[in-house]
Amino acid sequence: MTIPDQPTRRLLATALTLGLAGAVPAQAADPVDQKLQEYRQAAQTFGKTLKGELQAAMKQGGPMAAVSVCNQRAPEIAARLSEETGFTLRRTSLKPRATPPSDWERAVLEDFEARRADGEPPKSIEWHEVATVDGEERLRYMKAIGTQEVCLTCHGSNIDPALEAKIKKLYPEDQATGFEKGDIRGAFSITAPLGG
Repeated sequence: MTIPDQPTRRLLATALTLGLAGAVPAQAADPVDQKLQEYRQAAQTFGKTLKGELQAAMKQGGPMAAVSVCNQRAPEIAARLSEETGFTLRRTSLKPRATPPSDWERAVLEDFEARRADGEPPKSIEWHEVATVDGEERLRYMKAIGTQEVCLTCHGSNIDPALEAKIKKLYPEDQATGFEKGDIRGAFSITAPLGG
């Protein structure tokens, strides 16, 4: 809890004395912080939804089913969340399977790699900036996606040959292999007009 400074305390005391407490303007929420909370929630929803569907597919049909679900459902989940929130939400990586990074995303991903190399855990790595794009202020945000043990089935160095053939068929330009547990596999990337 933040303790008000002395002038603010006097103003509040006067307002309470006069019965005007409701007339004291509340501190306006920082629009960047507010939007960042919405971005974090959207990234978390995307990750949890996709993870749940992948786990269900793994139980029902193993990795072959999971890679099909990822191929079909990940873009659908991103599109649905983008439509619901008004954000542009996607996943990208320095070693993309489907969506290569833009120049600014590549720079952020390279910074994420440096931060991980310095000992920062992927789950805590995020970044944001307000940038003017085509004359409009936009809030850009990225959140690192760490590589877990289960991810190595499709993203590791020792992929089953039949699964590898299916991945190549679904993603002819695939680069998203050779990861180890604890690596940064990519990031959620979210942008929207700051005022929108």
